[in-house]
Amino acid sequence: MYTTQLDNGLTNTYAVETKPYYAEYPAPYQQRRYLIQGAVAALFVTSLVMVSAVIS
Repeated sequence: MYTTQLDNGLTNTYAVETKPYYAEYPAPYQQRRYLIQGAVAALFVTSLVMVSAVIS
C-alpha cells in the first residue's frame, strides 16, 4: 500500500495497482451464456414496457 502525508498532516493511502492485461476472447460456452443473458434481459425489458403500456 502506498501512503503519503500532506503538509497539513493528513495521510493519503492508495490501493496497490494491479498489472494490466489484455482480455481473452470468450470460450464457446461463455458466448452461449452471454446470448442467453441477453435474451432474458431483452424479454424482461420488453415485458416491463408492455406492462407499463397496458397499465397506462
